Amino acid sequence: MEATAHASAPVLAAYRYCEAITGQQARNFAYGIRLLPTDKRQAMSALYAFSRRIDDIGDGTLEPSAKQGRLEETRALLARVKDGRIDEDDTDPVAVALSDAARRFPLPLEGLDELIDGVLMDVHGATYETWDELKVYCRCVAGAIGRLSLGVFGTVPGAPDAERASEYADTLGLALQLTNILRDVREDAGNGRTYLPAEDLAKFGCAEGFERSVPPPGSDFTGLVHFEVKRARALFAEGFQLLPMLDRRSGACVAAMAGIYHRLLTRIAADPEAVLRGRVSLPGREKAFVAVRGLSGLDARAIGRRQAVRRRG
Repeated sequence: MEATAHASAPVLAAYRYCEAITGQQARNFAYGIRLLPTDKRQAMSALYAFSRRIDDIGDGTLEPSAKQGRLEETRALLARVKDGRIDEDDTDPVAVALSDAARRFPLPLEGLDELIDGVLMDVHGATYETWDELKVYCRCVAGAIGRLSLGVFGTVPGAPDAERASEYADTLGLALQLTNILRDVREDAGNGRTYLPAEDLAKFGCAEGFERSVPPPGSDFTGLVHFEVKRARALFAEGFQLLPMLDRRSGACVAAMAGIYHRLLTRIAADPEAVLRGRVSLPGREKAFVAVRGLSGLDARAIGRRQAVRRRG
């Protein structure tokens, strides 16, 4: 569907604005969506730009009360989008693009309300005692984005177990978010945030926190990281079952974005203390390899074969 070729000049300009934001601020995300056809790529850029606005409020320097006010203003703008009350000549290009995307695709826009709820948890300084509590946060800030993205991708007609696609998209979002939490553990500590469950920190002697470039004295930091990596890998394994349900280019997009984070997780597992020394990332050539592998459909076909064997069994 390349219907955006017939969109009005203001709508096309709004999409270009969102694509510029995505290209500048979301390298891993941009690697994946460049594999999509134009209409889906534009819709994903609109989703990213609106989501980025929400995240930037939460990560900004305003006082908590001011952040909450800005987030509620953004929620009111989202309500206008949901009600179809954004005109093409509106002065907010992100709202214009998101409104057009919502007309073209079945987007569960309440997922963006969930994202606002998750960022409000950050604003209020929420901490998490257990993994079940942290999952609530992860579902708001990442699982919801997985479900919104599925609204753009859709599933192929007749795909087995397609009724579980939303569940798998949500789980893949959790996997990505837990990987983010591990990667950013030092940076988050510097900002006064702790996401890993308190019971896990206590179990591995890490309750003191991660504000230094070395693990807390007497802790088993490596054990903690490997424990969380195992959890994230299980989430990836479940979430990747979404791939055979998607068309080739949508599957390539998901395989590229999730594959980058999956490889990042492997890198963290190989050297856990690296996350305390700086930001762990993949070189561009490795990201390009993951994108090419996703476009080949190798992972989707392998997962599809395993699913078929389980169904026969």
